[in-house]
Amino acid sequence: MRSSVFASLLGLLCLLTGIQSAMAFEIEYQERFGTSNAASVIRILSSTDSDRFKPVINGFIKRNPDLGVHYVTASTANIYAAIASEKQPFDLVISSAMDLQMKLANDGFTKAVNSTQTSLVPSWARWRTEVFGFALEPVVMLISKKDFANLPVPRTRREMLALIRNNASIFKDRIGTYNPETSGAGYLFSTQDARQSDTFWRLAEVMGRLNAKLYCCTSKMIEAVEKGDLALAYNLLGSYANATLPADSNAQIVAFEDYTHILLRTAIIPITSKNPVGGIRFLDFLVSPDGQSILDTEAKLPALNNSVIDKLANRKPIRLDSGLLVFLDRMKKAHFLREWSAALIQN
Repeated sequence: MRSSVFASLLGLLCLLTGIQSAMAFEIEYQERFGTSNAASVIRILSSTDSDRFKPVINGFIKRNPDLGVHYVTASTANIYAAIASEKQPFDLVISSAMDLQMKLANDGFTKAVNSTQTSLVPSWARWRTEVFGFALEPVVMLISKKDFANLPVPRTRREMLALIRNNASIFKDRIGTYNPETSGAGYLFSTQDARQSDTFWRLAEVMGRLNAKLYCCTSKMIEAVEKGDLALAYNLLGSYANATLPADSNAQIVAFEDYTHILLRTAIIPITSKNPVGGIRFLDFLVSPDGQSILDTEAKLPALNNSVIDKLANRKPIRLDSGLLVFLDRMKKAHFLREWSAALIQN
């Protein structure tokens, strides 16, 4: 009995070690769900933190006890590289970088899915039969209540610009934002801001003069604001902050009144999948009424019909269409990042 258990554990360890060694892209976290003798294992590559997504995986396993899930998290940029460059054999790919998911589909790296459940996804939340939105995500600002005790909370980007410019002593070295050179989601947010308003470039210059800190991910910015290391963080994922901040938190979420971008978390089945049937099975659950309910109530990732986001008067949905590919053109991207670097990194 002991030798059998030991052999099973050793086999699982070898499997996970072998998987990791075969991947050149940087893995942030990985975990196996389900029984060790599952009939088949669905391999998911995702930018969504495991803690946020666990309720969804557990809900799927509960309804499909014969299956296992190997869940791997990585940055959005690494996810794109894993599929486009390394041809990694994942069965489902989830990302908050809508543009990179669209590029994978446009460049022929995705399978068409024609299931009953995916056909019910609203037209605005899917692209053809290859890219499927399953959750909404407001892009917001986070402020430190202690630092804003005697300051007005800015409701527009113009007000934010004036505020940080006139209070340099408070915001020097204490503004955080995504690094679009290394983060796919950060690049998407920056380019969408630039398309929406010319305030973005003035904001980048002022943040640069105040030596803004650049981050890989929302969770790091939330932690820095909560601890008081940052006075504010600009352009982060609102659902993460809403789900993780305690009631007595030092951090406060601000949704701007000029506009609040709403992105779609999207899922694709890559052509490199070794188990596309399993990947589609999980995707079907993700967009089903049961999956959407778990996302909204347990995972705290707003479902496609989330009533709070739907009522935001200032919401500006990022459209899931080929327009997302404009700033992924190699020359346009290089030009944008040069301009961004010149504005923000003023050494």
